[in-house]
Amino acid sequence: MVGLIGVVLVFVTVFGGYLLAGGKMAIILKTLPFEMIMICGAAIGAFTISNDGAAIKHTLKDIGKVFKGPKWRSQDYSDVLCLLFELIRLARGNPMALEGHIETPEESPIFGKYPRILEDGESVALICDTLRSASMNYDDPHQVEEVLEKRIEATLHHKMHSTHALQTVADGLPALGIVAAVLGVIKTMGSIDQPPEVLGKLIGGALVGTFLGVFLAYGLVAPFSTKVKSVIEDDAHFHQLIREVLVANLYAHAPNICIEVGRQNMPGGLRPSFSEMEVALKATKQSAA
Repeated sequence: MVGLIGVVLVFVTVFGGYLLAGGKMAIILKTLPFEMIMICGAAIGAFTISNDGAAIKHTLKDIGKVFKGPKWRSQDYSDVLCLLFELIRLARGNPMALEGHIETPEESPIFGKYPRILEDGESVALICDTLRSASMNYDDPHQVEEVLEKRIEATLHHKMHSTHALQTVADGLPALGIVAAVLGVIKTMGSIDQPPEVLGKLIGGALVGTFLGVFLAYGLVAPFSTKVKSVIEDDAHFHQLIREVLVANLYAHAPNICIEVGRQNMPGGLRPSFSEMEVALKATKQSAA
C-alpha cells in the first residue's frame, strides 16, 4: 500500500505541478506513445540482453515486493523461535526422534504447525541441514557459524541480483531519453521550413524524450530498486535469526537461553517482549506434551 501511495504521489505532484504552472498536456500526450516505444522498448531490450531467463523472472517477481513489503511478519519471527525451541528440546531429549523431522520436514507434525515457514525452502533447509550436521558430530560452534554465515551471504547475494538489474536499467534510462530526444531533433530539422508554431510543437515533442527518460529513472525504476533491496535485507534478518539460535544451541545453552538469544537478535519493530515470548514457549510445551 505504501508503495502504491508513493507511485501516485510521484505522478500527481509532477504532472499536477506542470498543469498548475500552465503547462499543456496535449504535446506530451501526442508524443508519449512514440517516446515510450523507443525508451521503454530499448530499456527492456537492454535488460533482456543483460540477464538470463531466470534472472528476468526473478526480477519481475521481485517488483511485487515494492507493494507487498517484507515477507516475514512479527508472528513469523515468533513462530520460528517456537519451532526451533521444540526441535532443540527434542534433540536434547531424544536425538533419534529428531531424525524423522529433519529428514522429511514436509511430513513432520512439528514443522506442520508453521505452514508459512514450511513453505520457505531455504529456511527449512537451513534448520534441517544444521541440526543434521550436529547429529553427525559436526558441532564446532565457530566452524558452523562460519558455514552458516557464508551460506546466508550467498543466498542474499543471489536475491540481490534483481535490485542490481533494476538499478542498471535506471542508470541507463536518462541516456535512452537523450537518444529519443536526439531523434526528435532530427525529425524537427527535417521540417525546418515550417512556421514557428509547428517547429515549437516538434521541439516540445523531442524534449518529452529527455523528460520521460529522467522521470522513469529517478521517479520510478530507481526507487523500485531501492525498495526491493530494502525488503530483501529485511527478510534476510529471518535467516540471521535462525543462525543465531542454532549456533547458541551448539554452545549447549539451555533451550530457553537459545531462544532468548534469537529474540534479542530480532529487528526492533518485530521483537516480542520477554513475557510474550515466554507465553508462546509455554504454549509450545503444552502442545508438545
